[in-house]
Amino acid sequence: MPTPSIIAIDGPAASGKSTLGRRLADALGYLFFDTGVMYRAVTWGALQRSIQIDDEVAVTALAENAQIDVRPPSKNDGRACDVLLDGVDITWETRRPEVDANVSPVSVYAGVRRALTAQQRRIGLRGRVVMVGRDIGTVVLPEADLKIYLDASAEERARRRYTEIIGRGGSADYEKILAGVRDRDRIDSGRLVAPLRPAEDAVILNSDKLDADEVFARVEALCRK
Repeated sequence: MPTPSIIAIDGPAASGKSTLGRRLADALGYLFFDTGVMYRAVTWGALQRSIQIDDEVAVTALAENAQIDVRPPSKNDGRACDVLLDGVDITWETRRPEVDANVSPVSVYAGVRRALTAQQRRIGLRGRVVMVGRDIGTVVLPEADLKIYLDASAEERARRRYTEIIGRGGSADYEKILAGVRDRDRIDSGRLVAPLRPAEDAVILNSDKLDADEVFARVEALCRK
């Protein structure tokens, strides 16, 4: 069997999708595409244009009219990919704190999700891509050659995030992080458009008792089977 050309990795927040996806893309020489960057691009564009984030109509119109592209990294500055909005490189702008604070409501707008799904498909169908998100195997690329649903308990995902923050020298409250993880799960699983769920033909991998190396080894083996 040839190596899958389109690989979809879905799962809940903080399950390790991005870590797995980036490592797998590097191993295969593929584009790593975390679809969350597109919602960040729309959020950045809205803020730059002084569009109110709670103005769903205006934010949706921006998503429908903006040309967003994701390409292999053009600079060796730690980026996983290039993010372009109407031809302008906004890769690092999408990681700014004001984007962090506003991207969640943008990501649940039905019109925004429809518009960005079309753009994600356009990029994904080029092939040689590892695409990470919450609805890749079910909505964006149901024809993906390999679909992975990476899961972990809310408690384990909160513990990992807590450990990461503490390891960077920050301060964190585990119970608050856990509450946030559960709230995000509720939003992602309960939304009317593209709710979080595994595709029927996805390989479901629970990582509660696996470290990052073990998860990668299992998925790489699936790719090279």
